[in-house]
Amino acid sequence: MCGILALILADPNSAASAELYEGLGILQHRGQDAAGIITCGQKGRLYQSKANGMVRDVFSKNQLLNLVGSMGVGHVRYPTAGTSSTSEAQPFYVNSPYGIVVAHNGNLTNTKELRNFVDNEAHRHVNTESDSELLLNVFAHYLQETGKVRVNEDDIFKALTQVYKKCIGGYAVTAMIAGFGLIAFRDPHGIRPLIYGERKTHYGTDYMVSSESVVLDALGFTNFVDVKPGEAIIITNKSVTKRQCVEPREFAPCIFEYVYFARPDSIMDGVSVYKARLAMGEALADQVTKKLGRNLDIDVVIPVPDTSRSAALQVSYRLNILYREGFIKNRYIGRTFIMPGQSLREKSVRRKLNPMQPEFAGKNVLIVDDSIVRGTTSREIIQMARDAGAKKVYFASCAPPLRFPNVYGIDMPTRTELIAYNRTEEEIADELGADHVIFQNLEDLVKSVSKFNPALKAFDVSVFTGSYVTGDVDESYLVDLEQSRNGTLKKMASTGEVIGLHNAHTFK
Repeated sequence: MCGILALILADPNSAASAELYEGLGILQHRGQDAAGIITCGQKGRLYQSKANGMVRDVFSKNQLLNLVGSMGVGHVRYPTAGTSSTSEAQPFYVNSPYGIVVAHNGNLTNTKELRNFVDNEAHRHVNTESDSELLLNVFAHYLQETGKVRVNEDDIFKALTQVYKKCIGGYAVTAMIAGFGLIAFRDPHGIRPLIYGERKTHYGTDYMVSSESVVLDALGFTNFVDVKPGEAIIITNKSVTKRQCVEPREFAPCIFEYVYFARPDSIMDGVSVYKARLAMGEALADQVTKKLGRNLDIDVVIPVPDTSRSAALQVSYRLNILYREGFIKNRYIGRTFIMPGQSLREKSVRRKLNPMQPEFAGKNVLIVDDSIVRGTTSREIIQMARDAGAKKVYFASCAPPLRFPNVYGIDMPTRTELIAYNRTEEEIADELGADHVIFQNLEDLVKSVSKFNPALKAFDVSVFTGSYVTGDVDESYLVDLEQSRNGTLKKMASTGEVIGLHNAHTFK
């Protein structure tokens, strides 16, 4: 999961870098591995700054001042393909043709075919293992086929139509052509989010494209519009032009955006993330009653900070049980690390969260979290609750059991690493050390989001069902994915490397 931004200012003498920097800071929750900005000056020259690390650490004041130009593209990275190397920090760019910049959120599922195409047919050099660089070079190839010294909007839309035919998977993209303008496009299923807005100024209208509406809102943009599945948008100083480059397929945004990844103050595809999480809490409360009966012996409802707070509040309200903050999160740990060893993973959870003993001592507690993936975090949290004196520990998840890997931009573990894989709910509870585990019902989860926008008929729920909306993911793909991940883990274990964890719940 990554965060992407693009900004074009009406005043050609102003600098886009400061607001791109501020916007990336607001999107920091979507990726803490690396950050980057590329801007374009009046003469079409590109200026870039990117590195591994948090936004505040990557960019100095002088670096921002050196990012000249009134338009630019930004990215915060959480790697789902390739490696954590600095060379794979985004945005990527190619000088030929025209100077093209791309920032990508998502994951392509046909990278083998794309790599073969780029190498043997397009004859373009790819410098990393990143699928984002592949996407950039596919786009560059089709633009180069025009043979023109300068391209127009029709040329760009035609090139993007070919990109849609070649690239399969989940992707939201912001791009820039030096001296021309910005481009934004979204995969035909709309799996990954993308939204843009405008801001009126004395010089004209500024435009910003972002992964989440919260950035636009914070920076004074209005009239938000979601990029449609299969739609491309070109923004210049003169106009905003849209075109449906490919017929949209089943509109299926990733439901995990609403469960966990997006900020609660964002609106995605017409749905308030906050309201969706409140609805999840109501539905989860009903599941608790179904599982444990109406005569509940729960004394207190406690959320795992931060994303489960909204749902936990509504669980508390619905069940008429006291809500309390039982865990304090250490906000000065900028990154959590996944180590090549279970004991180190467990210690990292203890460093991040600390229980408040009075809220647990002698009580039966219901702990609410957004999801249970690997189980490492959940197991440690349950043990911390018991160490603090809890008599019984019930654990509720706002998401159904995750039994399959995500292939559209969330770097979840392989099937065998998922705690719910081939286990019943009772077996999961035993593994975690909980008295009971309560999972959200999938139908209820979908309704919790779709009730706020009737146009949303389907979602990407492949992590729960194993049914992948792009249709190209089969058993052989999953086996290759698992072998690749296992090979990476073995290499890290032998070299003592660590993987930066860019979202504590991704591997928990």
